[in-house]
Amino acid sequence: MLRARAGVVATVAVALALVGAVAPSAATATAAPKPPPIKHVFIINLENKSYDETWGASSPAPYLSQTLVSQGAQLSQYFGIGHVSLDNYIAEISGQGPSKQTQIDCFTYNDFVSTGTGDLGQALGDGCVYPTSVKTIADQLTAKKLTWKGYMEDMSTPCKHPALGAKDTDVVATATGAYATRHNPFVYFHTIVDAPVCQTNVVALDPLTTDLASIKTTPNLSFITPNLCNDAHDASCPNGVPGGLAASNTWLQQWVPKIMASPAYKKDGVLIVTFDEAEAIGTAADATACCNAPTYPNVTTASSIVPGPGGGRIGAVLLSRFIKPGTTSATPYNHFAMLCSVEDIFKLKHLGYAAQPGLACFGKDVYTNASGKASK
Repeated sequence: MLRARAGVVATVAVALALVGAVAPSAATATAAPKPPPIKHVFIINLENKSYDETWGASSPAPYLSQTLVSQGAQLSQYFGIGHVSLDNYIAEISGQGPSKQTQIDCFTYNDFVSTGTGDLGQALGDGCVYPTSVKTIADQLTAKKLTWKGYMEDMSTPCKHPALGAKDTDVVATATGAYATRHNPFVYFHTIVDAPVCQTNVVALDPLTTDLASIKTTPNLSFITPNLCNDAHDASCPNGVPGGLAASNTWLQQWVPKIMASPAYKKDGVLIVTFDEAEAIGTAADATACCNAPTYPNVTTASSIVPGPGGGRIGAVLLSRFIKPGTTSATPYNHFAMLCSVEDIFKLKHLGYAAQPGLACFGKDVYTNASGKASK
């Protein structure tokens, strides 16, 4: 999120202070029923839209809010975990809560300076690029000899990120590209950026078309980020083309059918489409209704923009042959719950706040066609 941010960020950056409160420790999140035999997960992240705007009757994105909802499961009580962007993306792959700098999108690409480890594996301290002691689901998959890729639209070179200590120049859309570093969580972990895997696995969007051609070449986890013009973030693009939800709707109409036609998706896949956060305006910014939100140890509130927990109600839709078309669920979920759910699919340990006590992972309310057989 960039709108109306500069002055607020400057003030908040000074005001935020490290506090010592942490969430209760626990070995794992609330146990969910065994997920169906899914082997391929596709996650698409869109940007900065509140639930009513996206999923309401007058939504500018009817393919998302009507067509896809009619084909899968709509999660009406799905929430972001903070404001603004980056802390949500980091949560999705690591279970880490916000730091003061990730909470304001790390426009300077600094190392995370750790002062220790808190409950539920939370790195204590501040900064942007987490030390090798902090793991991600990418690390977990690699250790289990499973595959993953991050597909970043308009990223000009693999694993693109600023030099440590440098200003981030990929912040706003230009006529030559609309890649945003802060929407690519993989480059904020030393376990990834310091390894050759970053060059092979954190790539532009175009290779996804080739990778989808066969089950063998489709990663077990595909994390897909549209550019700033196609993810609903920007209201308009430098070339004069409208942005917002209408642009994301067009983008989804192009890419979702490719995913759903792929052999891997048809055999054992699930597609998750959600947003990073709701607009940080009024009640839409709040996430009080969700998930026993933890008290993050590195920041004073869950948002650098507005008071109150979490990143607001955003909603999500999931599609799979293991989900009956037209399924709806009002179970409260958030990005930590999604991480927990994907880790369950691949039989991985829950990282960070994905292991929060009482957190619900996707269960029978979502996977409503456990056999995977088409209904007659």
